[in-house]
Amino acid sequence: MHRAILGFTRPTRSRTFLTCTTFAFILTSSKKSLQNDSESDIQWPTTKPLIGGRPTKDDNASKDSSCVNGKNEDLSLFEDEDSAAWGAFTSRFATAQTSISAINWSALGDKIADKIIPEWAQQLPGYLAKMQAEMDMRPGSLADEIWQEAQDPSIHPEIKSNAEVRIGKYLCAEELAFLQRRKRRTTQALARYLDIPEAEINPQDVPTIAVCGSGGGLRALVAGAASYLSAQEDGLFQCATYTAGVSGSCWLQTLYNSTLGGRRHDRVISHLKQRLGTHIAYPPSFLELLTRAPTNKFILSGTVERLKGDPKAGFGLVDVYGLLLATRLLIPKDELSVNDSDLKLSEQRKYLLHGDHPLPIYTAVRHEIPLEEQKTDKERAKGEASGAAKEKAKQEAWFQWFEFTPYELWCEEFDAGIPSWSVGRHFRNGRTVPLENGLCLPELRIPFLLGIWGSAFCATLAHYYKEIRPVVKSLSGFGGIDQMLEEKNDELIKVHPLDPGAIPNYALGLENQLPATCPKSIFQNDYLELMDAGMSNNLPLYPLLRQGRDIDIIVCFDASADMRRENWLSVVDGYARQRGVKGWPLGAGWPKKATSADESNKELEAADAATTQQAAGKIAEAREARRTAANATHNVTKTAKDFLKSVEEQDDDTDLSYCNVWVGTTMERKSEDEPPQSKRVDPNADWKLMTPDAGITVIYFPLLPNAKVAGVHPDVSPYLSTWNFIYTPSEVEKVVALARTNFEIGKDQTKRTIRAVYERKRAKRLALEEKARIKRLRWQLIEDGNHFQ
Repeated sequence: MHRAILGFTRPTRSRTFLTCTTFAFILTSSKKSLQNDSESDIQWPTTKPLIGGRPTKDDNASKDSSCVNGKNEDLSLFEDEDSAAWGAFTSRFATAQTSISAINWSALGDKIADKIIPEWAQQLPGYLAKMQAEMDMRPGSLADEIWQEAQDPSIHPEIKSNAEVRIGKYLCAEELAFLQRRKRRTTQALARYLDIPEAEINPQDVPTIAVCGSGGGLRALVAGAASYLSAQEDGLFQCATYTAGVSGSCWLQTLYNSTLGGRRHDRVISHLKQRLGTHIAYPPSFLELLTRAPTNKFILSGTVERLKGDPKAGFGLVDVYGLLLATRLLIPKDELSVNDSDLKLSEQRKYLLHGDHPLPIYTAVRHEIPLEEQKTDKERAKGEASGAAKEKAKQEAWFQWFEFTPYELWCEEFDAGIPSWSVGRHFRNGRTVPLENGLCLPELRIPFLLGIWGSAFCATLAHYYKEIRPVVKSLSGFGGIDQMLEEKNDELIKVHPLDPGAIPNYALGLENQLPATCPKSIFQNDYLELMDAGMSNNLPLYPLLRQGRDIDIIVCFDASADMRRENWLSVVDGYARQRGVKGWPLGAGWPKKATSADESNKELEAADAATTQQAAGKIAEAREARRTAANATHNVTKTAKDFLKSVEEQDDDTDLSYCNVWVGTTMERKSEDEPPQSKRVDPNADWKLMTPDAGITVIYFPLLPNAKVAGVHPDVSPYLSTWNFIYTPSEVEKVVALARTNFEIGKDQTKRTIRAVYERKRAKRLALEEKARIKRLRWQLIEDGNHFQ
């Protein structure tokens, strides 16, 4: 039993997870004594969780007495003027260090301890004592150095700048200026890509292209890097004006726009092969980086700044996750040459200064469940909610999308945003709330954002149960539990067992300036709780449909798990209808072989949500309910052989290929009837892309297995699980080979598609110019006629 609980010393996938679980268990255990199988009297001291929410009064009241015991009782971990957040964090950390130091491993006996306890576990007290000393705020400590620099404008120029909330639907001035610069670059790139003399291309004819990647953890990161590399080598990536990502694809964009990636995807892949061979949570690895220079300061700076400078900030699982991701993704192979410019999103503006690279869009969502608004005054007084209030809240829950760019954090529902360099500070009435010294906090650091963007573990209970349902159903006697949970699915969709990451709410005090559709909770909460956008849609399509971006072509690289049933492209249909997006190809995505009329009606009803912002969430929930029901009869995973056979026997009406194209229509509807569904464009029917009323074109590359690449199958290979956090160099190479081979199959069709859209825009411009010329000629004839009269 102890071997199963405590794990082993070697950094294997499952065993590393178990050792990390043990470490977390020690930090969060609240029992005074645990007995082992041999009935040893090892005492496991009481601890407070190191990971917790925002500080409470109890935390502050107990901090003076919580760190006076143990080996380091001479260290004062907080000062009288410390913020509540910093005091709570250091108090919990000290208690955890004291608890682990007090464990008497030798009570098990040397031989037993050597066999069942990893060597690193016995070194934990030393690591924690070192971190405890460095996190002390005494002069000369690491934490003190970080905090002193946080108040130095020469290091963080943004701290002396006041920021204001920008209210409006339109793009910020910085993005508009970027679009002009980028157009010159994409014009040159398109000329090379299509082999057309640059002098013959009018910039007005150049399609605005976006390249986007899906969520899917490290699978999406590795596969996306390979797909982007192929697109870069083919010249397609250079034609893109935007990139956008969810979860792992956000991590990809971060690396590309860093000194590690150097705006080259081959360098990104090389970096991944060097860094992903160790699990992100393998204690000896990350503890070593957290306790020695220069990586300790590089990784921990954002945490110290946030907890010390924001009294109400919390330290939760998203914080820990972000730190762990940073130790793997943001640290170079030599673990020495770290670059502080990689820690701020706004620093990526320098790569956009001349329009040389696409503008990256990072995404997160907030789950709005307006229960408080549905309560009666009596229920509020009692702190309870009636069944009717809960039911109405469930019906009105939805996801709000937030987009992060190097220029701005912006929310569609608010129609408002703030400069990216001001994220992390508090706002009131649309203006910055400075610290007592008149300065502001530095920009929120990338490690915490990595945690937010990829926090799939903040999923609802419905998502969690979907992962384990096949196991539950296979257990004898658990059928009743499965049925009960299925009946409660509409409630599980609304419950998040783990708290999302929180950033200061910039909408406070703007009740009368933001759209009336904004929920009341936005103006009552100090923080916005954000999570992985894959909770709503695993493809970042909504920001690409934003007014003003005017995107003509979206190239999607989808590495989502179980993408057939998820069918993220089709989720956009209701969203596009509600927002009045012209040109979206309705019906794009995996063909629906058995969608009943009743199911379709439910989705259309969901699309008729009270506000445009609610539509996406409701469509997603309607489809999730259907997927959950489908899972009951589809619990057997296809074998690689079966799947490859289905791909080889493609049927236009039943399955998709490695490269798929849809085009929407801008034709005005003359009736209330539903517009016709878009059909997939046949590779030899490019003329459909050139019709004058053609709309947005979607080029979709799903990560499918390929007979040409053995040993890798997205649905079967264990290391391709979303929850796997270790890839050997050979596994990285296999995933890279699969993604690149798939792109090779579709690259010619992609180029023909882009040429067709270019020719359509050119023909449309020439037709308008000819029409304008004839109109001018007629006016000229009229004027000449009047002159001779």
